[in-house]
Amino acid sequence: MSNLKEIHVTDTNLRLDNNIVKGGILPNKISELSRTVNVVGETVVEGPLYANKLTIEAAPLEVKGAVFTQRELYINNDVAGNVTFRKAVGSASSVVTRATKCNATFCSDVNAKSITLSNAFVSGSLYGDEIVLENCVVIGGVFATQSLSVKDCILGTFISPFVELDGNVNLLLPSVFSVERVNYTKSTHLYSLALADLGSLYRHQEESTESGRIEINLASDDLRTTLTDGNQQRSLHSYSVVGKVLAADMIDTDKFQNHFLLTAAALGPQMLKTYDLGTDKDGKPALLTTERIRSFFFDLLHGKTKVKDLDGSFSIEQFARTM
Repeated sequence: MSNLKEIHVTDTNLRLDNNIVKGGILPNKISELSRTVNVVGETVVEGPLYANKLTIEAAPLEVKGAVFTQRELYINNDVAGNVTFRKAVGSASSVVTRATKCNATFCSDVNAKSITLSNAFVSGSLYGDEIVLENCVVIGGVFATQSLSVKDCILGTFISPFVELDGNVNLLLPSVFSVERVNYTKSTHLYSLALADLGSLYRHQEESTESGRIEINLASDDLRTTLTDGNQQRSLHSYSVVGKVLAADMIDTDKFQNHFLLTAAALGPQMLKTYDLGTDKDGKPALLTTERIRSFFFDLLHGKTKVKDLDGSFSIEQFARTM
């Protein structure tokens, strides 16, 4: 790895190829606000990065500071390898990666007018006007002010005026919301993992008998909710299994360790030390690293790690008797 001082830097273009940048890439004068940064080889940026446009043409890349682009952050479709952003990522325009062989990891929030992600892991939340996700894991929420398209993903939750779903979509929380009724294909299945024993699955051990995923029926589980604020009213469609989750409240869900696992996933590199969930089936510590958590959730998404189904129905009589 060479140092940035060995790179030919101009006011409008910076080319990074097998470099380590000891400080951040920030503009020092007005002319550098229009700088374009191209990553064409292995690169580590140890500080923040600002660019008019950031184009990633090769991997691996690691940016340890916050990233902001005026125009766009774009990962080329043919990039293969790991691209990791340790802090928040923002753009006044767009953040785009459609590279199916690139393991893009965002360890904090992503905020842009337009967000298009494929094969990406996001520890935080997504905020944008238009968001398109395919084969992604988002630990936090997805909040789109205009439209949201999701195909084969694991999400914390989502809210958007217009939503399109396709394939298997798994939720880490019990409920999602949309202004218009959710549009979905015949192959769409929406599941909640709120009562799944993620801790045992992470340790490669047997799930609790009282755990499992619950399918949300997009036709029958659609509830109309009206929110009132002073003289304003807003109606939302809510799709939820919160009734089943509340009915299962007598179950000791703390032993699932879901909350601790998701907190560790969300905090990522901000934790001062590496925690674990105990020992796995081989007697080794189940360490909570960003890389291992990413691999675990993608194994869930692709069906390599199976989650058993849990019946989403319950009777009031059974609930009262248990209480």
